[in-house]
Amino acid sequence: MSPKCFAAAILLALVGLAFNARSVGVQEGAMTVNDHVVAQVNDDVITASMLKRATEERIAAMKQRGMDERQAAGEASTRQAQLLVALIDDRLLLQRGKELDMTADIEAEVNRRMLQIAQDLGIKQDQGINPVEKLHEAMRQSNLDPEEVRRSMRSEMTKQAVLQQEVDRKVYLGFTATEIRDYFATHPDKFRKPESVKLSEIWLSTAGKDDAKVRARALELLAEARAGADFGALAAVYSERERDQRRTAAADRGHVGEFEVPNLRDDLRAALNNVNAGGFTEPIKTGDGYQILRVDGRSPAGATPTFNDDGVRRAMLEERQVGERAAYLKKLRNDAFIKIADPYKASVEPLL
Repeated sequence: MSPKCFAAAILLALVGLAFNARSVGVQEGAMTVNDHVVAQVNDDVITASMLKRATEERIAAMKQRGMDERQAAGEASTRQAQLLVALIDDRLLLQRGKELDMTADIEAEVNRRMLQIAQDLGIKQDQGINPVEKLHEAMRQSNLDPEEVRRSMRSEMTKQAVLQQEVDRKVYLGFTATEIRDYFATHPDKFRKPESVKLSEIWLSTAGKDDAKVRARALELLAEARAGADFGALAAVYSERERDQRRTAAADRGHVGEFEVPNLRDDLRAALNNVNAGGFTEPIKTGDGYQILRVDGRSPAGATPTFNDDGVRRAMLEERQVGERAAYLKKLRNDAFIKIADPYKASVEPLL
C-alpha cells in the first residue's frame, strides 16, 4: 500500500469517531514565537495560533461543501467569535472529563480503536511485534504522527463521553412511561420502517483535474449506462472511490449498500427523488468529485408503527439533544473562569 493510500485509509478509519483536525489543535497548548493568548479557560489557554488553525479548517470545510475561497474566507471571518467559543467549549469538556476520572477508560478505548484500525487494514502480529506497534510504524512512514493521532482520538472521545454521560444519558433515562407512550401515539410516522434504497455508484475525482472535463466524462458514462451498458462493469473500470483498503469499486462493482431515505443528505435525497429501481441520477457534485448513483432497489415504508421503548426514547432524545447540550455547555461556561483578550471581548462575551 502506498504511503498516500495508507494515510487516507487511517483518516477514513477515524471518520466514524468524528475525528477532525480541530481536535488536534485543542491539544496543542504550547505557544509559538509571536503567539499570544486570546482566552484563558480556568487553568488552560487558547492561543492566536490555535484560533488561526481553527479558522483555516473552517475555510477548508466550507470549500469542501462547494464555496469558493473568497466566500469561505469571508464566512469564516464573520464567524471567528463562534469559533473561539467552540474552542472554549472544547477546553471545558476536556477539563470535565478529567474531573469525571475518564482517563483510564478513554485510554483503553483509544487502544481498542487503534487495534481495530490495524485489523481493518490487515495488519497482523508478526515476530512478537503487536499490530498496534506495526500500525504506528506504518503511520510514521506515511508522515502521520501516531502520538498526535492518539491525542486527537483521546480528545474527541473525551468530549463525546462527557456529553453522553452528563447530558444524553440523563435525558434518555428521564422520560416517564406516560411521556414515552404519549410521544409514540402522537408521532406514529417516526416509528414506521422508513423507505430505503439500495445504491451503486460511479465516482470520479476532480482532484488536480479540470472540473468541466470530469463532469463531461461523468455524463458520457451516464449515457452509456442509460443505453444499456452494465453499470457494475463501468463502476469496476472507471469508479475512483476506495471505500476502504479491502473493498474497491472493482471488487464490489460499485455497490455501496442500503440506506434509509430520510437519513440521506438533502442533495442525495433530492437527486434520487422519483428515480425508480434500475434508474440513475444525474452526476452529483461532491466536494472533490462527481457521483452517479444507480438505484439497485427500493423498499417502501412500513404501514404500521412499531413500539419499542428504546426507539421512542432515542427519538425523544434526538429532539432535545441539541438544546440540552447547549444548555450544559452554557452552564460549564458560567461556572468557569474565562478571560477573553481585549481585541475579542466585544464579539465573544455576548456568546458565552
